[in-house]
Amino acid sequence: MSDGGRPATEQDAGEGEDPGEVDWEMAPDSDAEFPADPEKMAFIREIADDVYGDSSESRQVSAILYRVSDLYDPDGDTSPEEIYLNVRHIMDIKAQGGLDR
Repeated sequence: MSDGGRPATEQDAGEGEDPGEVDWEMAPDSDAEFPADPEKMAFIREIADDVYGDSSESRQVSAILYRVSDLYDPDGDTSPEEIYLNVRHIMDIKAQGGLDR
């Protein structure tokens, strides 16, 4: 356990991070490619549609799945780094209480 009785894995985003650190470089030696795969894209989007619900959490998961499906979209132009940064930004805003704060 860490501060406030939370496990260390549930610490606030940004705790103990070096602000000069390159955030998206999670696996700099990764050569993963995501060739266009309309079938995989449609499957992930179908799951995203199933997950979408009334709660903000289910909508966030659905949005993340849609972003991941963009990796396989023949007309898409995104990367894992862009998706990671976008999702992290959304989670940071949520942790701060929203945009209006």
